[in-house]
Amino acid sequence: MTETTNQSYLTQAAHDRLQAELEELSGPGRTEIAKRIEAAREEGDLRENGGYHAAKEEQGKMEARIRQLTQLLENAIIGETPADDGVVEPGMIVTVDMFGDEEQFLLGSREITDSSMQVFSEKSPIGAAVNGHQVGDTVSYEAPNGKAIEVKILKATPYTG
Repeated sequence: MTETTNQSYLTQAAHDRLQAELEELSGPGRTEIAKRIEAAREEGDLRENGGYHAAKEEQGKMEARIRQLTQLLENAIIGETPADDGVVEPGMIVTVDMFGDEEQFLLGSREITDSSMQVFSEKSPIGAAVNGHQVGDTVSYEAPNGKAIEVKILKATPYTG
């Protein structure tokens, strides 16, 4: 699998959900917000028009989400099941020993919603540390507080979601 810094692993279900959200936002969502802005504009003085400013702010947030979804979907690795070869890569369920406890997580896009486990992006500190390493390797990463955290990779299996 070729890796670029912009690629993220998505399950097919997550991809479909995000694609539907993008279609809703860029179609009916844009139409609705444009109508609300126009209706607020017709109320008069824009400097004192709270409805107008709220609608414009919502429009900005919606456009940012559209850009985010477009970029994510254009660069997604969708539902490809990685090889079960003990090498950690996006799309794997990773089990690590951290502070003497076993922790399990899915390495992939944070847009994947799986209530049974945590999801860490391959760009996150722990995700970047384990990505590309093998079962048995010990790696470390820097926590937000600046401390180095050491983890041993115990298991890496393909996510079947």
